[in-house]
Order: sequence, then structure tokens, then C-alpha cells
Amino acid sequence: MTAPAGAVPTREYDREFTTPVGFRARRRVGFDTDRGAVTRFVVQLEYLVGDEWMEVVRFDHDPASKHGHDVTTDGVHMDVHRDGVLIRTEEIFPSMSPNDAFTFAEEHLAEHAKRYSERFVKWHGIDR
Repeated sequence: MTAPAGAVPTREYDREFTTPVGFRARRRVGFDTDRGAVTRFVVQLEYLVGDEWMEVVRFDHDPASKHGHDVTTDGVHMDVHRDGVLIRTEEIFPSMSPNDAFTFAEEHLAEHAKRYSERFVKWHGIDR
């Protein structure tokens, strides 16, 4: 996949996987651990537009990256994307450990993926 203009570059993780979450939508997860503790992660909802997966919303913990958040100091944030560009960052929850934030992000997307996908489809005028 080629990253859209303005997109945050993707870095490789120790473990990565995708799971379908609806028609043309998937959840992409990547994470690194050290002795069982999550040290870096991304939990992202993506939507297939043509032959390209586009970011819908993204949670991450990556204190070493200039684009990443540190959930231990910044709290849990969700980046919202439209037209391949980050349009806003929403504070979702106060500071917590990376392990707890990773679990929270997965659960949040499991609960709200349909709503975020429907908003994305509406924003982009995608005909299902």
C-alpha cells in the first residue's frame, strides 16, 4: 500500500496482524513487547477504497517517534483521518500503562468500528 499524502509513515512491529471488521473494513494491529510488557503499538481501523487501504482512526503508543503519542504522559489519543490526512486528534482517556492502553484501543475499536466506518463512507461519498 502506498501511503497517502500527509499520512504518518508506518514502522514495522515485532507482531502484526489484520482482522476484518465489516464490509471493506479491517483492524490493523502492530506491537512490540519487552518481557511481556507492551513497549510500542498501533491499533488502526482501515477502509478499502479502490485498491488502497486508507486510515480511518488510529491509536498508537510510540514515544520515540515524532508522530507517535506516549500514553503514559499524554493519555490515550485517537487520530482521525479524512481524505488520507490526519484531521484531528481526540483525547479519549487519561494516562495509563501501554499494556492497558493497547487493550483499551482494541476494545474501543471493537465497539465503535461500525460507526467510524459509516462516518468514513459518508465523508468520502463511497457507494457500497
